[in-house]
Amino acid sequence: MNAGGREHRGERLDPVRPDLRVLRDDSRLSRLLGRIAPGAVPPLPSALTGALIVGTLLAAEHGRLTGITLFAPVAALLLSGLASGHPHDGRFDRLVPPVLRLTEYGYLAVLGLASGVPGPLVFVLLMVVACHHRDDVARPAAGTVRPQGVRTAALGWDGRMLVTAVGGAFHALTPVYGILAGYLAVLLVREAARTWSATPVADVRADAAPGDGGTGRAGSAATRTGHADGGRPATGTNGEA
Repeated sequence: MNAGGREHRGERLDPVRPDLRVLRDDSRLSRLLGRIAPGAVPPLPSALTGALIVGTLLAAEHGRLTGITLFAPVAALLLSGLASGHPHDGRFDRLVPPVLRLTEYGYLAVLGLASGVPGPLVFVLLMVVACHHRDDVARPAAGTVRPQGVRTAALGWDGRMLVTAVGGAFHALTPVYGILAGYLAVLLVREAARTWSATPVADVRADAAPGDGGTGRAGSAATRTGHADGGRPATGTNGEA
């Protein structure tokens, strides 16, 4: 019986390993690029290449990117988008999400601070983005994932970098950081209130008689009633997300 069947019958979903392609946090653009040659581009080398290019450009310009160099890190990271369709079943492919996370955080932090964005605002944006990533990591333990529409609305790692690059091109990084942080915070709180708070608490009843040596849970009503939020059961590492 698959997870979908158990969910339909109202049974508790078993925790599963999150799909690495969900943890990548790709935007719609990256997912489209991944359909060009699914499985042809290895995930880890492409992610490491993008991270190396971003780090080199940030170091060379001391974080103050201008003109075409402002978009160069984004273009480099789009190389990773070509690997988004890969099953991520390699021995070291589990390192891909951390590489993408560190690259995005580094880009947002260095670009913002070097361009005069107030430090507290940079910190707030990074924390909100990290909370979105934490949500993707935590939900599979409860047998679910964030709805695809919500993850798309969060723009993905490449979408957020593209938005900040546009803000830098128009010399408006501070407003862009503020708007992006506020938008992502509202999206995060709204989704938490709509799904996590609505999840019924399991009503576990211990019916074992004293001294019987057991911890019986007969009559346990541990249930999870349908994902009314539009989410769906998480799949294994190699499953479709």
